[in-house]
Order: sequence, then structure tokens, then C-alpha cells
Amino acid sequence: MATLDHDRVRRISSRQNALVKDLRRAFQNGELVDGWCAIEGVRVIEEAIRSGLRFRALCCAESAEQRMEKLLPQMSSHVEIVALPDDVFASAVATESPQGVAALVGWPVFQLDGVLRATEKPLLLGTIGVQDPGNLGTIIRSAEAFGAAAVLLGEKTVSQFNSKVIRASAGSSFRLPTISAKAAVVEGLKSRGLRVAATSSHKGKPIDEIDLSGGLIVMVGSEGAGVPREYLAIADDLIRVPHEERVESLNAAVAASVILYEARRQRTSQ
Repeated sequence: MATLDHDRVRRISSRQNALVKDLRRAFQNGELVDGWCAIEGVRVIEEAIRSGLRFRALCCAESAEQRMEKLLPQMSSHVEIVALPDDVFASAVATESPQGVAALVGWPVFQLDGVLRATEKPLLLGTIGVQDPGNLGTIIRSAEAFGAAAVLLGEKTVSQFNSKVIRASAGSSFRLPTISAKAAVVEGLKSRGLRVAATSSHKGKPIDEIDLSGGLIVMVGSEGAGVPREYLAIADDLIRVPHEERVESLNAAVAASVILYEARRQRTSQ
């Protein structure tokens, strides 16, 4: 097994070390710690590098030092490089079977006004009550793939900093703006000329009968509760994805992805 003997690597054995505690807190709470987000796994870290994120620290378990050697040449000189005993590493990260590499990275800051200025007819995807991290991560990934300008995170939606969200997004979380936005924000955007469409399992018009080509916000709710009433009251259109009647409803991420695809199709066919 390869070992790290690079001068940059600092070995830490205490669970009470400040860096270890920050890593643990960021993973456990699914939130930023002093502006830093915790990420885990080789592919996720490589996506963060490719996306140009700023690194505070790169950490590895002693049994995963070979994986660290692959990442180390990609780290700038100011990044702290740390090796931890396996049990200390496992105590700080989120997964039960960790790959042995994790990092603290600076999260990109996006402003809604900037997003709107960058696109003439922005397509925004809003989530309300989407609590499953895998669903939100998939939605963010699909939103980037199909050309959405941002994802708006409404009430009771899981944090975009949750490590499972980041992993499911396959790097899209690092590049696509994700912005907290309650109903009042959506109302404000409507007053600025954007149309609002809310998903519905059985009501509303099929997606291919609604014009999705202009400035638009598509609101998606949880699979169980759907889009809340206060958002339905704002909506210009109710939109549904036609499917077999014996299927009660579609997964939120699946519904969002189909609608985003149709919006992309309409916009590119003009």
C-alpha cells in the first residue's frame, strides 16, 4: 500500500481537532460551517476541482492514502492536506462505508438578480417540500442538463449542502445556482414578467399543451403532498405529465426531469 510522505501532509489523531470538528459538524448538519461545505468521495471531489471550487482542506483516512495521492497533485499550495486514523475519519463523515477522502470547500454564492440578468428568458425550477436528498440532487442534475438557469429551494426542502444531495447531483450542485426562495419571492418574480407553472398529478394541462418557451418558473412539490396551496394560488398554469392512470403519481425528480426536457425541446425548436 502506498503511503503519503509529502511534506504538505499533516497527521491528526484527535477527534477534537478543530478541523475534524468542522468537518463533522458540516456533514451532520448538512449546512455550511463558516462558509465551508463538506463533501466526500473521489468523484465528488474531482467534480469540485473541475468546477473551480476553493478548497480549505483535503482529508483522508490512513487506509485510503492511495486515493489521496491521486488528488494531491490537483490541490493548490494553500490547501491544508490532512491524514486521519480510520476511526477518526469515520467519526467525521456522513456515509457508513466511506471511500476515505473528504474535503471542505467554499460554496459558490449566487444572487437571483444576477441569474435573471444573465438570461433573457430564464427557466427556473422551484422545489417545495422535496425532502429526499436523492430527489433534490437528481432535480439539480436534470436542471443543469436541460438548461435551467437556477433551482429555487422553497419551504421544507432538504438543504442543498446535504452530502447525499451533492452526491446525487453529480457535480451540478457546484455549478448551477441553488437559491432559497419562499412564496413571496415567486410572487415577486411573477410581477417581473415570469410565468409560473405548478405541477399536479391529475389536474391541469399536459406538458406538451403549455408554452414553456418564455421566462418561466416550474414549481414541483413532494410526491405525497404536491405543491402547497399558496404556490398554486400564484400559478398561471397547472401542469401535468400524462401517465397511465393506474400509477398514482410520479416521483418528484422524474416529473421535474420530464418537464425540464419538454421545456428544453420547446426552446431549442424555435
